[in-house]
Amino acid sequence: MILQELCRYYERLAENPAIEISPPGFSREKIHAEIVLDSDGNLLQFNDLRVPKGKRLVPREMIVPQSVKRTSSPAPNFLWDNTSYVLGADNKGKPDKAAQCFELFCEFHRELLKTEKEPSILAFLAFLSNWDPQRAPSLNHWDELAGGNVVFRLDGERQYLHEKTAVKKIWLEHKSRNQEGVQGYCLVTGQQQPIARLHPAVKGVRDTQSSGAAIVTFNLDAFCSYGKEQNFNAPIGEMSAFSYTTALNYLLANDSRQRLQIGDATTVFWTERPSPVEGLFGMMLDPKEADVSDNAELRKVLEAVREGRPVNKTDSDIRFFILGLSPNAARIAVRFWHVCTVGEAEERIGQHFRDLRIRKDFDSEPDFPGIWRLLRETVNQKASDSSPQPLLAASLLRSILEGTAYPESLLTAVINRIRAEQSLKDKTGKPINNVNYVRAAILKAILVRKYRLSKQGMEVSMALDKENKNPAYLLGRLFAVLEKVQQDASPGINTTIKDRFWGAASATPKVVFPQLLRLAQHHLEKAEYGRMRDKQIEEILADLSDFPAHLSLDEQGLFAIGYYHQRQDFFKGKESRETNQ
Repeated sequence: MILQELCRYYERLAENPAIEISPPGFSREKIHAEIVLDSDGNLLQFNDLRVPKGKRLVPREMIVPQSVKRTSSPAPNFLWDNTSYVLGADNKGKPDKAAQCFELFCEFHRELLKTEKEPSILAFLAFLSNWDPQRAPSLNHWDELAGGNVVFRLDGERQYLHEKTAVKKIWLEHKSRNQEGVQGYCLVTGQQQPIARLHPAVKGVRDTQSSGAAIVTFNLDAFCSYGKEQNFNAPIGEMSAFSYTTALNYLLANDSRQRLQIGDATTVFWTERPSPVEGLFGMMLDPKEADVSDNAELRKVLEAVREGRPVNKTDSDIRFFILGLSPNAARIAVRFWHVCTVGEAEERIGQHFRDLRIRKDFDSEPDFPGIWRLLRETVNQKASDSSPQPLLAASLLRSILEGTAYPESLLTAVINRIRAEQSLKDKTGKPINNVNYVRAAILKAILVRKYRLSKQGMEVSMALDKENKNPAYLLGRLFAVLEKVQQDASPGINTTIKDRFWGAASATPKVVFPQLLRLAQHHLEKAEYGRMRDKQIEEILADLSDFPAHLSLDEQGLFAIGYYHQRQDFFKGKESRETNQ
């Protein structure tokens, strides 16, 4: 199913003249430099082809003859390769290996091009015969370009050698002669055709090898059966293998708008027919604060999605494909695969943002917190490894796209981070806000979705709800009031009851709250708004018949929301008083 849809996507791309996609026998590679030759094969120039990206230079992407699949033994590419093969030198301090690669490069091209009379080919062959690898370090920008990929061009011509029609024909004929010859029924097309022994490398999945990795691969006897070796165990035709890997590499390109990083999963997405959603989905699911504030069109799309209105110019019935890929040693593992319609994806993302909606701390907080922002709130951001749990990231994305309950591990992770940061201070020594806007939004979303789907959890409003009589919610409000009393009594205090008692108050309130109420009596006498706070405490206690001995995980989440809502109400009251002055 996955490979079939990728092959169909390749066919769609190949039919679009506006898209530059590799034809069969070719691949898109990163090229660092060019060698310019004269008609006698002398090296005239060694030019840097890298292009600026931000503050650095990156290789230029170019369609070249398809790269070979290198294992333990060296093998040359046709009319391009890294400097070890092309010039017999690199910056790795292994001159013998570079010399071996250069010799293989020369032998391969002399044999393949021995009957050719085209002037540019003759110049290239002359270069191979005349070049001295000892000259490489004297070339321009050698320290920066050594080890990079190089292509060839004849002086006075704009076309590279590998782009010439006659040269392409030579390459394709060579590819045709050297196909494996093993015929079989392709699992993708169902037709009999040459079966690929090795599939082209897939590049761009985070944390895989720079040379690429494979989705379909067999490298141990335990994976093989019926005497078949390597990918003959999963017969896929040469053309199908090329099509699905080329389409996947197109989606994974650095400048692709159809890829998204979620935890360790590099996620790509596409539709069965052209649709604006292909370029918008990543920004819809994981909008960046800067993009939303600067892009009025994106904000309109997100607001439409959240309000359940269809996005303009989209066909809601088009099938939508989402593929998550994770690194696994030399392989790529499929983390998740989801198929739905564009309309279903828009509705579920909109429901996700509706579930998250809660009153903000500050106007600068994001209206549409992206999935990466949500995952950041589950980890210690100051730790050396602050990456979210891979399984949590995949589970969260799946729950959003399928409209199911958020993973229970998300609730546990957020509650644990709130506890872990209850006594942390910022650089100025002030307590950090461990129950911030995004964490409160996550807790609210988890509880309201659980209640909507299974009548478990609790109903939660966007702002303070004085009609909510749930003991956990009331206790969270009460804790916020008691902390505010302490702060009013001792302005500028850096250590509050939250630093010492949050964990116990949110888990075993019966043990802690009687002590906190006794402590509050001393603070009320000193506080500027002591009488008003005392009245708030009385109103909350009137709805509490007793302090529960324990609060469940869901109730601890509601406790945090009650605390957050009550704190927000304090700020609202302060703003009102300042406005009236």
